[in-house]
Amino acid sequence: MAHYSLIDNDNVVINVIVGSDESDEMDWEAHYSSVTGLSCKRTSYNTFAGEHRQGGVPFRKNYGSVGYTYDEDRDAFIPPKPFDSWILDEDTCIWQSPVPPPTLTEDDIANGITGSNYFWNEETLNWEYQVSPDDIVAQAERELAEES
Repeated sequence: MAHYSLIDNDNVVINVIVGSDESDEMDWEAHYSSVTGLSCKRTSYNTFAGEHRQGGVPFRKNYGSVGYTYDEDRDAFIPPKPFDSWILDEDTCIWQSPVPPPTLTEDDIANGITGSNYFWNEETLNWEYQVSPDDIVAQAERELAEES
């Protein structure tokens, strides 16, 4: 079984179907294109940022999910741009922030801080720390443990 992205006239993926593996006898991209009236490109569920998650050969840079754009020149699926300031990495076809995300220290990790505690602020063009409810509970538990 293989996955195929169905693409509209603006090169945006509008559906992903499961179909037959490509073979020498049948061009399934052409077949599904003629049946649906849409452009069709095979996509790999295991490909992300130009790498195959299981060590195989990467295929079209990224899995062609609904909302992704197919770039014919790059022969790649590109996710929607999350922020106006972000820049496309040509090697991975993944959007990158103009400022790298913060690097977590060992103390951060010991205190339960993860990368998900940071969010991109488009107004300041920087990453900002956000305390989560789990952080508040963890901090209270640490303080109670220190008191005992």
